[in-house]
Amino acid sequence: MCPHLTVAENMFLGREMVKGGRLSTKEMNAETGKVLADMHVEIAPTAIVETLSLSKRQMVEIAKAVSTDARVIIMDEPTSSLTGREIDELFNIIRQLRDEGRGIVYISHRLEELHHIVDRVTILRDGQFVASMPWADTSLPQIISLMVGRDVKEKFPHVQADKGEKIFEVRNLNAGRLVRDVSFSAHEGEIAGIAGLVGAGRTETTRAIFGVEKKESGQFFLEGKEIFINKPMDAIRQGVVLVPEDRKKDGLCVKLSVKSNVELPNLDFLATTLGVVDTKKVARVTDKSIKDLSIRLPNADVDAISLSGGNQQKVVVAKWLARQSRVVIFDEPTRGIDVAAKVEIYNLMNHLKLQGVGVIFVSSEMPEIMGMADLIYVMCDGRVTGSMQREDATQEKIMELATQFERKLGNAINA
Repeated sequence: MCPHLTVAENMFLGREMVKGGRLSTKEMNAETGKVLADMHVEIAPTAIVETLSLSKRQMVEIAKAVSTDARVIIMDEPTSSLTGREIDELFNIIRQLRDEGRGIVYISHRLEELHHIVDRVTILRDGQFVASMPWADTSLPQIISLMVGRDVKEKFPHVQADKGEKIFEVRNLNAGRLVRDVSFSAHEGEIAGIAGLVGAGRTETTRAIFGVEKKESGQFFLEGKEIFINKPMDAIRQGVVLVPEDRKKDGLCVKLSVKSNVELPNLDFLATTLGVVDTKKVARVTDKSIKDLSIRLPNADVDAISLSGGNQQKVVVAKWLARQSRVVIFDEPTRGIDVAAKVEIYNLMNHLKLQGVGVIFVSSEMPEIMGMADLIYVMCDGRVTGSMQREDATQEKIMELATQFERKLGNAINA
């Protein structure tokens, strides 16, 4: 999408409505409004795309495809940033398009979604066709086995460890509308999970901790000592690092090599006292990271963009592990990667946990957060609304805390 253009201008990009040699903005706005209304999406046609949330941009992109009257629509991970209500609306749209005689190719790693909409399932592995069958003739365990080439005995390989000292603490953090008085902590030997719906403020909280978003107030403590973070380099040098939600935009230089991606944020210790990069040390550190994380690639000089999503995610982690960071924040680390790569990311978090590294894990998928986190914090409308231990967590309890603002709003309207 073109972020500086309006929703309507994006919808009609390359097929603009013209009258008398001039753009017919009024007609494009009206048609865009009709398509969005049919999809039950509340977005103004005149809104500038860069002002929209990721989930709303996704809905605009889907609306654009629908508006072209295409015979075949390919949807690649369309629900990755949508709320539950938006996903339900999307599934209704997909069923409607199918009933109209259009073909839908739906690509997803969220296997639990498939039974809502899929008639036939096709499995690929490593770029090769594996199998195709009617949905009614298969099961999720069988699909997972075909995807990874082996039986996955445990979807969420949680490991138990002794809870140690408090390694990182956030107190009363405020940063904009979606980070209000947030407090939580992470201990050695545990994964601290942060759950919540899209728009709850989870990503904004991680960005404020890392120094990307300016904090208004609040304190950070690392191993009992207060630290001060005003920009990302402050966080990096003190051992607090972020694996961001959008790895291609914020986590990688995709047109640079894997070696360069590992090297760039670590020049402070990969250079000599004269300020010259030690190429042998860079090669040694990069090779170790590749081996430790089992990153699959022909060599360290290939561009990051050529790797699969799972291996790209590992490269993001590799650059931080190269400097032995004390706290690693994972923001939606398994988004857009396959089942086998997800398990490898989970195992990586477990490895860090057993090494005494503070692990903070943000996820919008409740089964995932319940399967991997030892302590779960829940956010709603920019605030931490509660927390619970792994053994006490249920989807109902998490949803109750994740929708507190909506319930308050409903009570206020009813009153």
